[in-house]
Amino acid sequence: MWDAVVMDGHAVEARVYAENPRKKFFPSTGVLQRLRPPAEGPHIRIDAGVREGDEVSIYYDPMIAKLIVWDTDRTAALRRLRDGLERFEIAGVQTNVDFLAAVAGHPAFVRGEVHTGFIDSHQDDLIPAEGEAPDQVLALAALDQLLHRSADARTNDPYSPWTRVDGWRLNDDGRDTLWFNDGGREVEIAVRYPAAGGYLLDLPGGSKSAAGELDAEGRIVADLDGLRLTATVVRENGNLTIFAGGRSYSLQHVDPMAIADVELEEEGRVTAPLPGRIVQVMVEAGAAVKKGQPLLVLEAMKMEHTITAPVEGTIGAIHFSEGDQVEEGSELIAFAE
Repeated sequence: MWDAVVMDGHAVEARVYAENPRKKFFPSTGVLQRLRPPAEGPHIRIDAGVREGDEVSIYYDPMIAKLIVWDTDRTAALRRLRDGLERFEIAGVQTNVDFLAAVAGHPAFVRGEVHTGFIDSHQDDLIPAEGEAPDQVLALAALDQLLHRSADARTNDPYSPWTRVDGWRLNDDGRDTLWFNDGGREVEIAVRYPAAGGYLLDLPGGSKSAAGELDAEGRIVADLDGLRLTATVVRENGNLTIFAGGRSYSLQHVDPMAIADVELEEEGRVTAPLPGRIVQVMVEAGAAVKKGQPLLVLEAMKMEHTITAPVEGTIGAIHFSEGDQVEEGSELIAFAE
């Protein structure tokens, strides 16, 4: 019977997890606002136990899906794997998709130079530091806002001057301004409305003409300075996840008219990096601690995470006890002033 089983080609599997590679692969929780895997076919299979709209909670393993590809040899299979990963669209949680795509395309991995220290050896390539979104991505974010604004206006009275979204000015060119937060960088994009149609966007790197439309699935079919491309923008309470060029980017649309007064977070606060259960408290109020000293252990998604002191100082208050359940962002420990 076993003689009938023959080896044919090469298969590779990648496991897509809700986790943040930039935070030591800590699990990420939230609702899957978008979950669009690549299309299955003779060379690709998707195994998934969740659907779009499901919640990734603290109570179960955060694996989202398995991507399995096949081709005639390992090199070809890795190309298919990277292509499949670049077609994944997941929003609502952090994922390891970009990390997996970087691994599959790394020259050392393709050559088979794999060892237990592979990630540490190539960390800058596999997990690059968060950088500024390129102008093309900013243009897509701006175009998404403008196209949705125009679509919303068409649902109202088309003859009312109050629904105009072309930046009209009396005896002047139409113009507008959009603001975005890009990982702490404030980005201001001036929008002008040429008489020929479309938009002219003043981006950090210079001006770029932009035009486009939303297709039946809500994707942007854009023309940026003559370059045609398709991108997906997922919008959730002002947070934008942009899928373009095989990568995902996160931005926040800032509406100055909707900004509320907020207090800045006080220094010397220790907060929960993810929801979980306190399993061990290692300090007491009044204790002097050094930077990096373990303070408590948080259990989440079958893993234990040691929370360390961000600064040297004295413990002022401990807000939770062993066995308590905490939410992401909850203040765990406060330092004395």
